Amino acid sequence: MAVKRGALPLAVVLAALTFALSGCGMGDDEPAEEPDRAPAEEAATRSRERVQAYLDAMVAKDVAAGRSQFCATAHAAFDAAATSPNGDFAEHFTVPAATVTDVRSGTRGQEVSASVTVSVGGQSTTRALVFTVTRTGADWCIADEVPGDPTAPGASSTPTVEPSPSSAP
Repeated sequence: MAVKRGALPLAVVLAALTFALSGCGMGDDEPAEEPDRAPAEEAATRSRERVQAYLDAMVAKDVAAGRSQFCATAHAAFDAAATSPNGDFAEHFTVPAATVTDVRSGTRGQEVSASVTVSVGGQSTTRALVFTVTRTGADWCIADEVPGDPTAPGASSTPTVEPSPSSAP
């Protein structure tokens, strides 16, 4: 008889637990949010957002906003180059247009290609840049920026060397 008395409370407890757990997600029609849902898609989206924010900062000549898009390890290089005569935020030119043209996975993170139009003294030229965007903890940041070809699929992020006008034949 002792076995029968112990079995009844156990059955009641199991039934109560099943009923209580149904309010904790069991039987819900909507799937639970997965934190790693489509990691490649998230990486591309976050990388594009970071680079677009940087390009917007270039257009607005907002050095602080531009710097904030870079990883902390790249801040010293950014500070040394950003406002230099050929830097992204140099005072003598304007950036009337800057757009992201491609996002692809690279060996060190996401490679985001961009096309940037720069105007100096009424003359404009368009240059290609490739940004490497990485994840640091829960955040994304730009780790590197180099000249590149934004239209070539799988383009290398190695700088291209163009002859200067004084050395051209």
